[in-house]
Amino acid sequence: MRAILHVDMDAFYASVEQRDNPSLRGKPVIVGGHAQRGVVVAASYEVRPFGVKSAMPMARAVKQAPHAVVVKPRFSAYAEASEQVFAIFERYTPLIEPLSLDEAFLDVTASVGLFGAAADIAKRIRKEIAHELNLPASAGIATAKFVAKIASDLAKPNGQREVRPEETVAFLAGLPVSRLWGVGPKTEEAMKRAGLSTIGDVAAREMGWLEERFGSSGKHLWELSHGIDARDVVPDRAAKSVGAEDTFEEDLTGLETLKPHVHAQALRVARRLRRASLKGRVVQLKLKFADFTLITRRTTLREATDDGQVLYRAALELLERAHEGKAMRLTGVSVQLDEDEAQLGLFPAAAPKTSKLNEAMDRIAARFGSKAITMADIAGAEAPDDDDHRSERPVEKPKR
Repeated sequence: MRAILHVDMDAFYASVEQRDNPSLRGKPVIVGGHAQRGVVVAASYEVRPFGVKSAMPMARAVKQAPHAVVVKPRFSAYAEASEQVFAIFERYTPLIEPLSLDEAFLDVTASVGLFGAAADIAKRIRKEIAHELNLPASAGIATAKFVAKIASDLAKPNGQREVRPEETVAFLAGLPVSRLWGVGPKTEEAMKRAGLSTIGDVAAREMGWLEERFGSSGKHLWELSHGIDARDVVPDRAAKSVGAEDTFEEDLTGLETLKPHVHAQALRVARRLRRASLKGRVVQLKLKFADFTLITRRTTLREATDDGQVLYRAALELLERAHEGKAMRLTGVSVQLDEDEAQLGLFPAAAPKTSKLNEAMDRIAARFGSKAITMADIAGAEAPDDDDHRSERPVEKPKR
């Protein structure tokens, strides 16, 4: 019998802001960008009763909750907290499938003998996140990924729910069909026309009846309605690239204005490469101009690297050739990884002189935070706004 956890951080970005700024605790907090062109990145539980939710236009959110405190996103802080959360996951199982910065599936089937029942493992993970990081998390426990995900959603905020195998069908029965994976608005409408409003309605039908009306999706719907989801937790999917990008609160003009942002992005990418024991040769610069024109430029280094200064010099050369003095909305730096570069050689080359410096900086950052030590040109600068929060997703380590 499998033991699957779905662990999801509660209002993650807003919770990090409330943790780091005690004056925000207990207050309605909206994490978002520009009031006219931005969207809500995260909403604290205190502001959600006013209808504010993620991905909502900021103009609408501020109108619905004019008393809310609006905080600019700090994605470097969220990425750092995410890495700490995933480090806690790794204490209990190597079978971790990240879905985003703030949630993941964990297969703890083989961990039960060492750490106790799956529900106890979930409780320990949530307790360690709360104690060490001062952040709330919710968890769902089941034998299937689909059921564990729903259970964690229903356990929010700061709770957990276990669905035992014999309870699965009854647990799902009263939920709307929109909870079924793969059911979007159009499919939901078609299912309601067929008299299927709840998952229990689907479970009560024969598989053949569902296949007649919904084709090949009929079997999928029937299986999910009975809690059947054979998909494994899939860890260690080799990363194709590691990147960081920022959308600015206001358009920026001039090379000197852009340099610190590109430098900071290169350092973030390098730190994540080193954490995952990865290197890369292909450096890519992403630029979005004020008119939303998007371009990418890339260069290939002679040797694979995980050094932030090397990445920055390469990205800067690309920036100098491409920026043309136009106002810029976004910059991003990424490193593409080849399969050969994701594997360690049998006789690796001698470490460059900068490796000891990077190791020391990584140790300082791990203990005191990423802002404890940095480069002079970006010191004291807050991480800019970022429309694509998944650009800071934790790196998935390749199989060895």
